[in-house]
Amino acid sequence: MNPDYFLAFDIGAASGRAFLGELKKDQIKIQEIYRFKNRMISKGSHVVWDVYGLFDEIKKGLRKCVEENAKPISSIGIDTWGVDFGLFDQKGNLISLPFAYRDQRNKKAMEEFLLKVSPQKIYKLTGIQFLQFNSLFQLYAVKTQNPEIMDKAKNLLFMPDIFNYFLTGEMSTEFSYATTSQLFNPLKDKWEEQLFRALDVPVSLMQKIDIAGIRLGLINKNTAEEIGSNPLPVVLTANHDTASAVAAVPAQGKEWAFISSGTWSIMGVELDSPLINKKSFKLNFTNEGGINHRFRLSKNITGFWLLQECRKKWKTNKNITYSELMKNINSAEPFRSLIDPDHLLFLKPLDMTKAIAWFCQKTFQPCPRKTPEFVRTILESMAFKYRVVYDELCSLSPKTIKKIHIIGGGSRNQALCQFTADALGIPVFSGPAEATAVGNIMIQAMAEQKVDSVESMRDLISKSFTPQIYKPQRSEDWDRNYKRFKTLCEQGHDFK
Repeated sequence: MNPDYFLAFDIGAASGRAFLGELKKDQIKIQEIYRFKNRMISKGSHVVWDVYGLFDEIKKGLRKCVEENAKPISSIGIDTWGVDFGLFDQKGNLISLPFAYRDQRNKKAMEEFLLKVSPQKIYKLTGIQFLQFNSLFQLYAVKTQNPEIMDKAKNLLFMPDIFNYFLTGEMSTEFSYATTSQLFNPLKDKWEEQLFRALDVPVSLMQKIDIAGIRLGLINKNTAEEIGSNPLPVVLTANHDTASAVAAVPAQGKEWAFISSGTWSIMGVELDSPLINKKSFKLNFTNEGGINHRFRLSKNITGFWLLQECRKKWKTNKNITYSELMKNINSAEPFRSLIDPDHLLFLKPLDMTKAIAWFCQKTFQPCPRKTPEFVRTILESMAFKYRVVYDELCSLSPKTIKKIHIIGGGSRNQALCQFTADALGIPVFSGPAEATAVGNIMIQAMAEQKVDSVESMRDLISKSFTPQIYKPQRSEDWDRNYKRFKTLCEQGHDFK
């Protein structure tokens, strides 16, 4: 059997990567072909995404793959982070660069919109966790704060939709991404018109919703000539990066939960249908779609954003790698200082180290001073927050959870994986680190009928990537400090 080759673009808020996947009968191998930086850019008092620059990087990645790999590519697929979008005029032109989810306007928009429609009603209609940057609130921000943009708008395209449109000229939204927006009703399986009426925005802005694993179209002639290739097929993978990542969880059976670990951490379980009730609303859990119309009952948790921002501060003195940051973590006293990773202080501070010190000061704890103390504070606090969400998830989920699969870049962090096992008291299985790219590639393979089900995908992935297993240790220490952590989080509610 000759191998098949698929190209995946996985674009996150901090970087984008192109991976070439080689699929054989019983194994998948991936190779990073191209990597590029991504960042929010300032536009006046706002932060936006340079989608034209990102599209240039996608084309560079395509060209590099064509020039350096004499292998026939079956298709390409693109996934990105969630919720952000751009608006296009009637001629198909992007009206302005898409606002970034960390833009400060979103908090005001959320507060105002929740006076128009109650949180209970919105949750009943969508089953989506309330976060100030959800597409619903971002769209309301455009309507109320940038009416000149909305007046020209004919079509709304989410981030991966934009790149697919630039490549093929086709406008479409994939199911998993649509569900993240808080504009979609998973019980009706369509855009929720009641919310669009409340927004005073036409639902005709939205695109037809397609399922992952179909061929969208071919790369247009100009782009194909620019990259030196014949027109390649573009496949709708699971366009939301978490959906692609969870598709790649190498799990057997049903008694497992996942943590997709990167800039954000997302913890949840996979269900056949959304779980929307009073308790899931109270606990602020979300129901986002995956492949084969499955749903992820999950919750967002602030992830390595905290460490990334601290590292920016420390890099002003020298180029410090993540491996160097982890070297001396054991020199720091365990549980000395703890923070609530999800506190609004940490959403987009000017200086993350000062924000962490401020939280510690306000909760009467010693402030971290040395780098290892900051790193340990962040990782222990993340593990404790995982425990909070794990306890909530166990109270909601209709299935028992006996192990955790950590996937994504955070699965490489051995300290966090061990802390998570210790804090939760159950085994942690780590990897694959590039789960999003692997899932993206395998969904493309499904579109080409090289695999026939999610189960066969996961079976092949488990044969290709051996997880590292972390068993709980010193759980008594973690149990004792868990109560303290929850008290500190409650104290944090009293200040901003």
